[in-house]
Amino acid sequence: MNDQGTINHLSQRLISHLRSVYPDLDCDLLAERIIDLFWPDRGKIIKRRKIANKHLWDQTDVALITYGGTIRSAGERPLKTLHRFLDEHIGQAIGTVHILPFFPYSSDDGFGVIDYLAVDDELGNWTDIESIAEDYRLMADLVINHGSSKSVWFQQFLANEAPGKDYYYTADPATDLGQVVRPRSHPLLTRFRTAAGDRHVWSTFSTDQLDFDFRNPEVLIEFVRIIRAYIEHGVRIFRLDAVAFLWKKAGTASINLDETHEIIRLLRTLMDHHSETLIIITETNIPNHENLTYFGNQNEAHVIYNFSLPPLLTHALLTGNALYLKRLTRSNPPALTGCTYLNFTASHDGIGLRPTEGVLPQGEVDRMLSAVEGFGGRVSMRRGPDGTEKPYEMNISFFEAMKGTLDGPDEFHVDRFMAAMAIMLALEGIPAIYIHSLLATPNGYEEVNLTGRNRSINRRQLDYDEVSAKLGDPSSTEAQVFSRFLSLVAIRKGQLAFHPNAVQFTLALPEGLFGFWRQSQDRKQSIFAITNVTDKEKILSLADINLIAGDTWRDLISGHVVIDIEGEMPLSPYQTVWFGNGASVPI
Repeated sequence: MNDQGTINHLSQRLISHLRSVYPDLDCDLLAERIIDLFWPDRGKIIKRRKIANKHLWDQTDVALITYGGTIRSAGERPLKTLHRFLDEHIGQAIGTVHILPFFPYSSDDGFGVIDYLAVDDELGNWTDIESIAEDYRLMADLVINHGSSKSVWFQQFLANEAPGKDYYYTADPATDLGQVVRPRSHPLLTRFRTAAGDRHVWSTFSTDQLDFDFRNPEVLIEFVRIIRAYIEHGVRIFRLDAVAFLWKKAGTASINLDETHEIIRLLRTLMDHHSETLIIITETNIPNHENLTYFGNQNEAHVIYNFSLPPLLTHALLTGNALYLKRLTRSNPPALTGCTYLNFTASHDGIGLRPTEGVLPQGEVDRMLSAVEGFGGRVSMRRGPDGTEKPYEMNISFFEAMKGTLDGPDEFHVDRFMAAMAIMLALEGIPAIYIHSLLATPNGYEEVNLTGRNRSINRRQLDYDEVSAKLGDPSSTEAQVFSRFLSLVAIRKGQLAFHPNAVQFTLALPEGLFGFWRQSQDRKQSIFAITNVTDKEKILSLADINLIAGDTWRDLISGHVVIDIEGEMPLSPYQTVWFGNGASVPI
């Protein structure tokens, strides 16, 4: 239960946020509207939740990323098929499920949302979503920057009818928008003929995905209503899609603006006062130093994507050179209390290249791109401020990206892929695996040809019976990858040193070896996670990693017990060892 003091405190915090964004409006009234909307029953307002990592996540947390319709079975709603796959093949090995946009949509495989408050009939219904949320921690997308041109709101915009007529960001095409940072190559403004005449709408991602105008507080109110609805349906983790582009302002880059950060802080305030434990994760595929700002002062995102990891990990394993990956892990600051990273190698999008800017020399980027194209991948472009096109992302199944080295395919395909998984699982943060990585799915060339979009290469739809048959065949590549990944997950879940906020320190190892030290928050357990990132055997000098004398050290993966802590150990191509001391904890 709350008291009036709690409500007053919440109201004042909201007013402060709102005044930073809407200084000329009645922010007291706006705050009151938001509170009434978010808490129809004010008895559910709680005092601001104290930040405590142990209440948000621990080493048992692992996420699966999937579309609601990736796995299908004839005669069954895809969301029910997904739930069946989770129950029959995943069980409790993975506790968080990120279902990519499951709403009616018109483009971008779900990210051109037509109706935010409905489930796509082709996938299922809210009952299906709620059923999954009962068994798994559910993460969903808040596609907050833009909406579909087929939505009711945009049809109102075209007809110059309220409320939609004021929901979209328009600009005069004569305005100098040359400083705007672009993730795509098409023109920024799209012309539409409306009842009020021709209007040019900001369209960051496509001509069907039209950007909202958050200068209008009614747009913010709409999204507060949407968030509340998602909570009622079981969503507990909110992925703020493309949120870096939310606030636009002529004469600026229109990315990462102060108003964007303030709106995230407002949403964090709402969630911190909710009786459910809610988490914000920001999807900001930008250079690392910019990405880190979305932690704010422990008052914005709880979690940020470690967007630098996929391209730098890919580079390390294709070249056998971990220098740039080491620089990433050395430069990433420890996440403060109540914050952490989401570590991943692949997602429904491509492997982003913007995080490599200023980090990976262009020559190294070019070599990586050449190798990925040699493995059947594609390269998508974006338009820079000077009008030139630059590589934006690599589009490829991550399993296929691990097919070989710069010299071409080799016999270490699965081992190289598993090396990437082992590194991801051991790093500071929460690991997340895309379903097509978990299932070792090859490139989807037919899908690319069908849609004409490079990203379709990693968005295939799979038949449930075929997937089950492959996973049931121990000799199949799919079964080997699946079982080896879940085996690593099981090991991770028992190690306090793999808590998302446990200490991490990058080791100074010889060329070809990448490793780091993790220490549990109670300082009772240490793990040295070391991977050979090359296709040659490497010798690890145990004296270089300073195993503590008197403790029993063993490789948690193989079970090998270290006899001589100053001896040497050969590491096979792409082998990973997790040297740990102390007992594992019950899962």
